[in-house]
Amino acid sequence: MPSMTADNRLPRDAQSILELAARSMFDLFATASEGMMLVDRKARVVWINDQYRRFLPALGFEREEDFVGHPVSSVVQNTQMHQVLATGKPILIDLLTNKAGTFVVSRIPLRDDAGEVIGVLGIVLFDHPETTLQPLIAKFARLEQDLSDARRELASQRRTKYTFASFVGTSPVALEVKRQARRAASSHSPVLLLGETGTGKELLAHAIHASSPRAGRPFVSVNMAAVPEALLEAEFFGVAPGAYTGADKKGRDGKFKLADGGTLFLDELGDMPMAVQVKLLRALQEGEIEPLGSNKLVRFDVRVVAATSRDLQQMVRNGQFREDLYYRLNVLPIRVPPLRERRDDLALLVEALCEDIAARGATAHLDLAPAALDLLAAQPWRGNIRELRNVLEQLALRSDSPQIDAPQVEQVLRESGQERIEPPLAPAVRAAHGLPQSPTVDERPLPEQIAELEQRAIAAALARTGGNRAAAARLLGISRASLYDKLGGMSELKTTV
Repeated sequence: MPSMTADNRLPRDAQSILELAARSMFDLFATASEGMMLVDRKARVVWINDQYRRFLPALGFEREEDFVGHPVSSVVQNTQMHQVLATGKPILIDLLTNKAGTFVVSRIPLRDDAGEVIGVLGIVLFDHPETTLQPLIAKFARLEQDLSDARRELASQRRTKYTFASFVGTSPVALEVKRQARRAASSHSPVLLLGETGTGKELLAHAIHASSPRAGRPFVSVNMAAVPEALLEAEFFGVAPGAYTGADKKGRDGKFKLADGGTLFLDELGDMPMAVQVKLLRALQEGEIEPLGSNKLVRFDVRVVAATSRDLQQMVRNGQFREDLYYRLNVLPIRVPPLRERRDDLALLVEALCEDIAARGATAHLDLAPAALDLLAAQPWRGNIRELRNVLEQLALRSDSPQIDAPQVEQVLRESGQERIEPPLAPAVRAAHGLPQSPTVDERPLPEQIAELEQRAIAAALARTGGNRAAAARLLGISRASLYDKLGGMSELKTTV
């Protein structure tokens, strides 16, 4: 057998062998593949072969000159040519889906004599992989669907659920809360929502984000009382890959990273452990975090909205809450009043809550008798709106009829553990709170009742501002033009201002 060195049929120049092999491979792919494309170092399409031209109509191009000479990303959807140009690494087997269909493709970088990447050769290996590579295509489709579902679910969880319209109430205190919250929405400073449990602090946090310049970015919340102390740091700052035994190999982003560009809502702030307070303060001051198990700092941009039902000032005096963190967060404090301070909103709240309960449970809308509303209005509501909703839900589930009277309300209140059920408010007390003497006996059309409520709110605002219409409009959260339009139909008010 002759040796390789004696075989004079082979070219002696190794470079010639490589050139011959490259030319042969190119010719093979050009004839055996379903299409080929070449892009230059600027990622522009510079050549396609005859087989590739048949894809142009499906991609939306009638003429070759509308395709060749243009950036590849503008003519081919989901292309990865840029990645190959940037890394210099080939992608030998991949699935590409675009307007023309799903394809099995290869992408090979082209280099000059100096080793610099000067372009990429794209090869369509199969144009009907659903028949030749059915198991791979099926798996790819499932993964794509799972990823799409996960992204959609994540996006829905990080969208705001409420707006300022969700904060029901026309009482002066309710209007003042909404005015302050609207002003806070336009700022980037931290907001501190203070108030008893069940007053609507989380709702306002959502509304502030929804009305802010960050509305299109994530809204991420952390409930301090619901996360074990040992996990809070990881929850806030994330975990680096392999940070500890059992940690996710890919790592895990913390809430600061997830909320980047948006709003981070810290609920039940008063329950935050002292050790976490120190690290939270540093993160807010520096604008950067260090994930657990990592020595790299990660920058972030979040707007913080915090809420608590506890007396933070007293906690600071008792050494239970850091004074420096308190001042860092207490930039725009908003006190959310308890329900007993806004009894004149109770009828509207009951109406809104009953409507929501009926929609969620597919039950009939409750219709409370005047005496039943009187009894509800008299209660102290230590759990505020959350407690009121609970009572209304019990009434909806226990009653065979949507008509609810006072004895039914009293029975539910008693079985809910009320130590003392307050009797209905006296007429003088009802008048002092602006409550109608017979809240639901009024059978006038709803527009008339709404108009009356508007008149009362406008009159109260004008009285509070000494007749200053511009100030009254700001207090009501409407434009001056809207206020003037509403005053146009209120001749009895116009004569007094």
